[in-house]
Parts: sequence; structure tokens; C-alpha cells
Amino acid sequence: MTALFSPLDLRETTIPNRVMVSPMCQYSCENRDGLATDWHRTHLGSRAVGGAGLVMTEATAVEPRGRISPEDLGIWSDEHAAALEPVTEFARGQGSVPAIQLAHAGRKASTSRPWDGHDPLQPEEGGWETVGPSGEPWPYEDGEAPPTEKLDQDGIEGVIRSFRAAAERARDAGFEIAEVHAAHGYLLHEFCSPVTNHREDDYGGDFEGRTRLVREVTAAVREVWPDGKPVFVRISATDWLPDRESWTVDDSVRLADRLAAAGADLIDVSGGGIHPDSRPDYAGPNYQLRYAERIRAETESDVAVGAVGGITTAEQAEAIVANDRADLAIVGREHLRDPYFAMHAAEALDATDEIEGPPQYRRAFGF
Repeated sequence: MTALFSPLDLRETTIPNRVMVSPMCQYSCENRDGLATDWHRTHLGSRAVGGAGLVMTEATAVEPRGRISPEDLGIWSDEHAAALEPVTEFARGQGSVPAIQLAHAGRKASTSRPWDGHDPLQPEEGGWETVGPSGEPWPYEDGEAPPTEKLDQDGIEGVIRSFRAAAERARDAGFEIAEVHAAHGYLLHEFCSPVTNHREDDYGGDFEGRTRLVREVTAAVREVWPDGKPVFVRISATDWLPDRESWTVDDSVRLADRLAAAGADLIDVSGGGIHPDSRPDYAGPNYQLRYAERIRAETESDVAVGAVGGITTAEQAEAIVANDRADLAIVGREHLRDPYFAMHAAEALDATDEIEGPPQYRRAFGF
């Protein structure tokens, strides 16, 4: 058997293969209401048809001000959860595990969509006041950021409650995995990084203080998530800001063990996003794999690790798992180009007998 098409057991949940659809923003909610539409159901459903073992939603806001753009997906009400139920039902029917990324954009919220300019939106333009650890807005090169409120203790507790409530709704909607989004310069990452967290209270200062919120959010999600189902956390392994005090891979190794203690079963390892100067150390295909590999090798816990970034071929994905560099191959843009990446990978690896494609497509893929 190929490594890529071997199952991964986390708690009592079996992911049928090691191909995961990375959470990718679609900016496609109609009426700016955060409700899933036919676009989301088709986008996610087609990747489940394509054979991915795990299909994850885009960043799904736990409260309205946590959206990146007004068109982002949300799960802050029962109506939002109900709109997502068809996604979980269909993905499960194709043999994939449905997962949801729970998110809060923090100070990077209130922008227009990328194809509308990705510009900051003021409240009078349909935007809203953002929140962050220190009250400093995102430093846009062009355009004035909307006002940013420094979260006080009540505000922090409100964020934790929002993540917990969102996890409860996601659970009831049929999702089998919940991922806490703590990467890419969004709220939980903002608290972790000394670039954006200048607090002097229990949620700032040293490593312990700056990581307190992500640990508490993870624990809150784990508390309401079924015992037999996994919780993931996506982190930025590095801020990609080597010339200033910032978040580093050393910090991520340390955090991974703390997240495991809080209830995380897998660390989804990405990078960057904390500041406009944060630029990826792009080293070609698998350019972030070294971070995932190091976290997997150096953590004291047995927490699993997923790798993302520049994975575009079956051979890459197979090697990542076969060589014990990561437990999941998380494929993003290639899944946009090819919704059937997993089935094509099975063909390329001569492993079509190791994946169950939909019977409607078997003649095309030789299953």
C-alpha cells in the first residue's frame, strides 16, 4: 500500500487517506450574511467526490466582526450551521471526513474581497471596527485601516465564548473535525506574536502570556467537541521576520506541546501573515515542509502534524507521508486547479485499488 492512501486514525475518527483539502477563502457569501451557498456546497463537495480524505471549509468566522471580508463564511448562529449541514452530509456520503476551520480575523478584518481590491473598509463603507491584542490597526500601504479596539478582559472572554459556541454549532451540523485558526496574522496569531502583542497583562509579555489565548480557545473547543473526534490547530510556524523580535520555529515547537496538552490532536503548519513585511522564505516545492518536519521531530507529545505549501504532485505528497515528514499532505491551490487531485494521484502512483472513487466516475479513472 502507498503511504498517501493509508488511513490516519485520530482518536476514534479514521481519515481514509492522507490528502487534505486546505481551507481556502472563497469570499462568496451572498448578501454579506455569512451563510453558505450553492458555491460552497459545490466547491467542497467536488473535492470530496475527487477523493480527498479530509475536506475542510474556508476560514469560518465565529462572530461577524471576525470575518476578513463581508462575503466570508460564518457560523455565529444556528441558521449558519443549518446552511452548512448539506456540506457535511454530502462529504460524508463520498467517504470524506468533513472539517471546519473556526476563525477570527482580528485586525485584518473588514476588507473588500481580493478581486474588489482587498482594500480596508470603513464602517460607513460596510466595514466595521476591528479588534486586536494591542489596538494597533493593520499597517496598510494604501488606504486607512478601520479603527482597531484593544480587547479588554471581557472582550477576550467573549472571543473564547464565540469559539466555543461556534464549535458546538459545527458539531451539531455534522462536522467531524474542528480546526482552530491561529495562523496568517489573524487574531490568535496576533496574540502569539511579539510583533503585534504589546500587552502587559496575563495575555501579553512573555511566551506564556502571549500564547494564553490560543491555548484557552483550543481547550474551550476541545471541551465541547466529541471525545472521539479530533481538534486541529493551524499555526504560522514563523513570522518570516528574521530582522526583528518575532515568532519563530522554536516558539512553534514549544507551542505544539502546549496545544497538545490543551486538547489538539494535529498541528496544521503554515507560516507568515503577521505584517506586510512578512515575506515567505520561498524555497520551491514543499517550502514549508521543513517547519512541519521539525515540529513533528522535536515535540515531546505525540501530536500529529500536517504540512502545507507548494504540494502539487502525487509524488511529493507520497514522499511527505512515506518518509515520516508529516502525517497529512495538505493541498491548497492544486485542489483549485484539480478537484480530483486525490484520484489523479492514485493513478500516478498505480494505487487505484487503494481508493474508492465514486462509481459514476470509475470508468474514467480505471477504478
